[in-house]
Order: sequence, then structure tokens, then C-alpha cells
Amino acid sequence: MEALLSLAFDNLSSYDGTKIRKGLRQVEGLLAQICLSRQKSTPAEKRRSVVAPGSAQPAPKELACLKEDPAFREFFKLQEGFECNLAIRLIACLERLLGRGSNGQNDLLILSTLDLIQGILLLHPPSRTLFTREIYMNLFLDLLDDGNCPAIQCTTLLTLVCALLDHPSNTRTFEELDGLLTVSSLFKLRSTSREVKLKLVEFLYFYLMPETPSLPCAGHSVIALQRSPSKLAGAFNRSNASKSWDNEGHSETRTTEEKQAMLGRYLNNVEDLVEDLRESAPFGTIAA
Repeated sequence: MEALLSLAFDNLSSYDGTKIRKGLRQVEGLLAQICLSRQKSTPAEKRRSVVAPGSAQPAPKELACLKEDPAFREFFKLQEGFECNLAIRLIACLERLLGRGSNGQNDLLILSTLDLIQGILLLHPPSRTLFTREIYMNLFLDLLDDGNCPAIQCTTLLTLVCALLDHPSNTRTFEELDGLLTVSSLFKLRSTSREVKLKLVEFLYFYLMPETPSLPCAGHSVIALQRSPSKLAGAFNRSNASKSWDNEGHSETRTTEEKQAMLGRYLNNVEDLVEDLRESAPFGTIAA
């Protein structure tokens, strides 16, 4: 697995679009092997798959069951070190792609890179701590520029959700970089497509949800996570702590009401969003 990652990293670090595409496909193939079940097919099933290639797709594994899979455990351990961490390499690749300007082929590479970042942030939650850094969070805000195509804007919003999930410190970084102003401005633009506006509303619903404190870890480095089964399992479970604090003694989490007030600086009728959030409960019930 380490050799496969090394090969993919060599391609991802290239400035040649063909090599970058190859590296992205290599990463996608590796993640697919980890996430998809390997079930033995009967001769009849094999014949059907030849006649209709799309009819016998492997079933995805349950995320909660992955931690018991030996291949996933090896992958997870490799992600704890700087040299094999996929998120770092994909972010660096995304930075280079952003510097190449906007064209059809480059946009497709950006979309593929964002899709893989989503996957790695879900498979290895500690990698989300990278987005406490302003330089990485700024990449997402740059991609939400109104000059980018709607597909990139929509995919960026989904990737941003994966980066903020269960990590209030990342949300604070997003707020400090005027992320709320960025998404609000995009929402209010007449030129913003309906599809993007729907994704922006979904993102704001997510943002307004009450926050869960981040799992404690040694510092904010991906490398610092200990390689014990309990830590691995804990990375997929929310902390039960009621409040979390940063190094300066300030609360790390914010309530829905606090975030409503912040968002209200840029958008009208935020209280309607909060009321709808409580009534429809798209992400589960929240406290009144």
C-alpha cells in the first residue's frame, strides 16, 4: 500500500495534466479497494457482469465496520504520518491546479481532486485538522469565487462540509476568514445558478447546527494521533463533552443562536432558516 501511495504521489506532484489525472485515478482505485466489499461471484454472476458491466457493482462497506478491516487499519496508520498523508498531497495538488487558470480540462481535475478530498476526510477524520490553517481553508473560499463554474462551487461546498464536520476549530477559521461573507455574497448574486443557491442553503443549514467539541488530540497535527485501536475507533465517534476550550481559554464551540447572530450580519431572515431547521430537522433534532 505504501508503494502504491508513493507512485500516486509522484503523479500528483507533476505539473502535467495527464500525470495528475493518472495520480487521481490511482488514489481513487486505492480508496475503492478499501471501501468496497470483495465478495466472491458465482459463475452465473460473472457471466452477467460481462454482458451488463454495470449490473454487478461491489457493495460499499459500512463506515462503522471499516475500523475492523485490516486493509483499512493499515491505511489509517499510514495517514497519521506526513509522508503518506493523502489529504496533504491532494491539497497541494489543488493549489497547483488553481494556479493553472480556468479551462474545461483543469476544471475536471479540480472536481476530481475535491471529490477525493471529501473521501479522505470521511475515511480519516484527523486529517480535518489541516483546515484549522488559514492557507488551506482559503483554498475553499477561492473556489467559491463567482468566476468559477457552478459544478466547482457545488462540490467545494460539499468538501467544506466534510472539513468542518465535528471540528468547531475549523469553523472558527472559516469565520475568521470571512467565510460567511463569501457564501452570503455568492448567494445574493443574481448570476449564481439555482443549483448553487440550493447547495448554499443546505450549507447554511449545516452551519447553523449546534456544534460538538472536537475529539482531544496531541496538538493540531495529523501526525500526532496515536496508533491505538481506541483512537481509531474514537475518530469516528462524536465526543460526549458538553463544552470545549481552545488554548487561550475561549470556548471552541458556538450555539445556533450565536451563529445566527453572526450570519445575520450578511443575510436577512436568518431566523426563518433556524425555525425551518428546527421544524424539518434535516440533520436530526436540535434543542429549541
